[in-house]
Amino acid sequence: MGSSESTLLSSQKSEDGITTVSERFQDVDPVLQKLRSLQIASPILTSASTDSSLTDILVRKPSTSSDTGVVDTKVLVELFSMYQELQEKQAHNINKRQEEIENKIELVDALALKLLQRYNYSVSAMKTASSHLSGVDELQVELGVLKGRLTEVMSNCDALCNRIAAEGPEPLRSSIKPFAEAANDLRTTTSHTSR
Repeated sequence: MGSSESTLLSSQKSEDGITTVSERFQDVDPVLQKLRSLQIASPILTSASTDSSLTDILVRKPSTSSDTGVVDTKVLVELFSMYQELQEKQAHNINKRQEEIENKIELVDALALKLLQRYNYSVSAMKTASSHLSGVDELQVELGVLKGRLTEVMSNCDALCNRIAAEGPEPLRSSIKPFAEAANDLRTTTSHTSR
């Protein structure tokens, strides 16, 4: 077995004591796999020192606050570009949501306007119907008065016809009948014509 991979050996012992390998399984260690997938990133800070030999490194003075290092411009540009992409993506999402909200608000406004128009139409129809219904009472009163007058006129006419039939001249008696007899004659004639 090597250090980079774990191997399992299944062995069998024969009768003479010799071990034979029949199978070999190889499983990749997940920790080693993660270690292999790691990549070395470029450092954010680059050293500004000019040490060229081992002696320079060993006898180097401790660094001061002004000599800590310089930020690598490539890494800085990369970070800024990533930040800019993130901001643009967020701005795009916000604009998209804002457009959706504006569309929904316009739709709600249109529906509210239609509902208001229908409500106004219903109110005007109800007002018209109530005004018509308020006139019904007056019509009923007028109709009752007209019915009373008509009944009075018919009774006077019937009394006049009866008087003419009883006391009138002979030529008028044969041509005038009371309303009851005239109604019976009218019913019989209509029944004969319908057959």
